[in-house]
Amino acid sequence: MTAETLSSGRIARLRAALEAALAPESLEIRDDGDRHIGHPGAREGGHFHVTIVARAFDGRSTLERHRLVYAAVSALPRGDIHALSISARGTSE
Repeated sequence: MTAETLSSGRIARLRAALEAALAPESLEIRDDGDRHIGHPGAREGGHFHVTIVARAFDGRSTLERHRLVYAAVSALPRGDIHALSISARGTSE
């Protein structure tokens, strides 16, 4: 399996988990793995940045929003995510 195929599968699973749990109005997932080549964790899972806008975040703090995202992806296979950067906003922001 190529690195590109592995990454696209991880992104698809990440997207599906976030969409199922949070029904986002907007969702962008960027693979930042190329920025971490040589980093020991790069072999153990992907490095991703998620930009997500969802009604579930309305009125919640940044910490609460991040907890919702982490809860949404917690069931993903252990090796899918090594690092996750999150930009989460409510619908009125």
